[in-house]
Amino acid sequence: MQIHLVPPHAPWLSGANIVLAADCVPFAYADFHRRFLETGPVLIGCPKLDDAKYYIDKITEMIKVAKPKSLTVVRMEVPCCGGMTQIARTAISNTGIEIAAKEVIIGIRGDIIAKRNLN
Repeated sequence: MQIHLVPPHAPWLSGANIVLAADCVPFAYADFHRRFLETGPVLIGCPKLDDAKYYIDKITEMIKVAKPKSLTVVRMEVPCCGGMTQIARTAISNTGIEIAAKEVIIGIRGDIIAKRNLN
């Protein structure tokens, strides 16, 4: 679901393992649906074309209200997608809440090239 469309108080976010994905990832990573849709709610956005400040504010509020178990950023290896990781880091920092967070980077050939913790 597009980040813009998700209300921070949505009950299905509460205690969830949220996936925050750049919107180009499902097109590049063929196994996206099986690999990431099963883990929890998937929120989609573009850190280059969309309003990063809006995303930071919205995700900050989601974390404060829903207190998710974890947040996984799934992004492409291209530089513009690095903004999604920064959005997540800033939102988590803004809350003061400790949350398990990780990043999965998809290569331009459609494979997972890196996984790392964000905290």
